[in-house]
Amino acid sequence: MNSRAPNSPMSDADETFARLTTAPVLPLIIRLGVPTMMSMLVTALYNTAAAFYVANLGTSAIAALGIVFSLQMFIQALGIMVGQGCASMTSRLLGAKDYDRVNRLASTGLLTVVVIAVTFALLARIFLTPFLQAIGATDTILPYAWDYAVVILMGAPVMAAAFTLNNLLRSEGLAFVGMLGLGAGGILNIIVTPVFIFGFGWGIAGAAWSTVLCQLISFVILLSHYWRGHGSIHLSVRLVDFDPRTHVLILKNGIPSMTRNACATVAACLLNVVAAAFGDAAVAAMSVVGRVMMISNALLIGLGQGFQPVLGYNWGAGLFVRVKESLDATLKMGYFIVVTGGLVGFVFAADIMQFFAVGDTEVVAVGVLAMQLQCLACIVMPINIIGNMAYQVLGRAGIATLLAASRQGLFFLPLVFLLPYSLGLTGLQAVPAASEVMASFVCGYYLYKLRREFIARAEASKANSKTMAEPL
Repeated sequence: MNSRAPNSPMSDADETFARLTTAPVLPLIIRLGVPTMMSMLVTALYNTAAAFYVANLGTSAIAALGIVFSLQMFIQALGIMVGQGCASMTSRLLGAKDYDRVNRLASTGLLTVVVIAVTFALLARIFLTPFLQAIGATDTILPYAWDYAVVILMGAPVMAAAFTLNNLLRSEGLAFVGMLGLGAGGILNIIVTPVFIFGFGWGIAGAAWSTVLCQLISFVILLSHYWRGHGSIHLSVRLVDFDPRTHVLILKNGIPSMTRNACATVAACLLNVVAAAFGDAAVAAMSVVGRVMMISNALLIGLGQGFQPVLGYNWGAGLFVRVKESLDATLKMGYFIVVTGGLVGFVFAADIMQFFAVGDTEVVAVGVLAMQLQCLACIVMPINIIGNMAYQVLGRAGIATLLAASRQGLFFLPLVFLLPYSLGLTGLQAVPAASEVMASFVCGYYLYKLRREFIARAEASKANSKTMAEPL
């Protein structure tokens, strides 16, 4: 792979720098965010489509999909942790034009995520049965969950590496390339999954093989971008830095993402465990609702990931007026997305659940209220997600980690035990929405502080520019 640093005035790096530091902010964020939103949307749609296909195998099978989804979330979290750990630094370093360090960080990050994912997959395979039982697999769900999980673990290194590469591409403003890679794999997955499940007669294992195959295709597409020497970042084995401090720095900056995704994984596991006390239908219903709600979540996170390189580049370049403008524009667009999506989900909750439940009235009954409550809570999601992502790209790992842990950690973990215990099934249905609302108070406070800082820096920047422009 090409390890050269860009040095031409017309290099990809210089063109990207000019675009991210001079183009109108809102159209720029939309242009960067839409490809990421589309790739994440395709992934979310695949997950909901997989739920529809597997539902034809029975309630226990779709519940198993929800159980193993926690495992998939953690594998993705590993890739996102390393990718974001690099990306939070690379966008700022690209803004400062420190290309040598960018290339070393990216090359080191890719090797790091493969090693971590292989280690995790081996350990998880050894303890797979007790692990699945611990995260909510009942005796009727376990056989389906085991068949699905054992295949998913085989693809863990490729799955994690694909998410790392996607974050690296996004950090240099190449979200469209990431969309092509993840989107192609996701679309192919939707087409291939029913063939593997029903055509080949592989059952739920067919859904897992389809996922692994399509993730491999996504990984190859994303890596080919670097093989061809395109973009501002260049990967090479020769550039891998074995200094432990580099690995620690990557993991430190990736901890907020890992915290956010690990909390989501733990939350999903605990929700399954608690739901199992209400029967397989409750596990299946909460699984379906979680997958459907991923669509709004994916759109908002995709927007935030389009926002992050704009924030990082302009912060690194000292363009604080644009920094403030980028935050305000992202929040406005985020509210438009969640209000629209939340309204649609609330009104058509029953129809959506009936589509995925395949005639299981008990699953529908549990899912409708859970979905409507989460749709109402969508209104605070931009505060929780965008605030967290802003702190992370600025390298403020402590606060970013706190905010990442708020939504599905600090508030979700106690609520998942307290509400079902006190309110029964209704309490279970209310847990995700209640934790989202409570987290908004913490995230809102820190987002307010950050915006005040952006305003102060923007005003100081304007004052300095005016002073320099005045004749002596």
